[in-house]
Amino acid sequence: MKRGTGTVIAVALAAGLLGAVVGLWRQDFNPLLRTETGQRLLLEAAERAAPPAPVPVARRGDPMPGLALDRLDGSPIALPAAYRGRPLLINFWASWCAPCVEEMPELDRFARSQGPNGVQVVGIALDEADAVRAFLGRVPVVYPILLDRPGPADSSVRLGNVRGVLPYTVLVDGEGRIVRQKIGPFARGEVTGWAAR
Repeated sequence: MKRGTGTVIAVALAAGLLGAVVGLWRQDFNPLLRTETGQRLLLEAAERAAPPAPVPVARRGDPMPGLALDRLDGSPIALPAAYRGRPLLINFWASWCAPCVEEMPELDRFARSQGPNGVQVVGIALDEADAVRAFLGRVPVVYPILLDRPGPADSSVRLGNVRGVLPYTVLVDGEGRIVRQKIGPFARGEVTGWAAR
């Protein structure tokens, strides 16, 4: 066996395992993936299977790195500074991502239920601005939508999404620490309990 072949085999096995887990999730066989343990295992498998990220990657318990992004109107915003002292639910999505589109009404319902001191929902579209505007014209939401360019160093990667899977959601507490991460869409009624932990 050539040197490095063992590493290639280990990465291939991890990628296969991740593919199998995501395949089960896609078939709505997701009781484990709806649990905190399941999500931690999925994130760990994704990290093992991914090439090294070209940027620092924050993990659960870490302070959220500062992000400088644009709103749809082009004006800049800094996260988490813009909502300091308030919990943030940051959802990464794209207009072409069917599971993202399916969960947006659930996120919108949750955002509408939060008072001025509740969890602030923020959507970050890894998409083209025109496609996002057209989509939001058909499916409006009350929470802010920001833009980022998808890629190996995008804001979702910096917040732990090393494989670039969408949708991807991060919960940040009022002190700016990452407390939860989730790969995949929220089922109806799930986001309220998820954000309360």
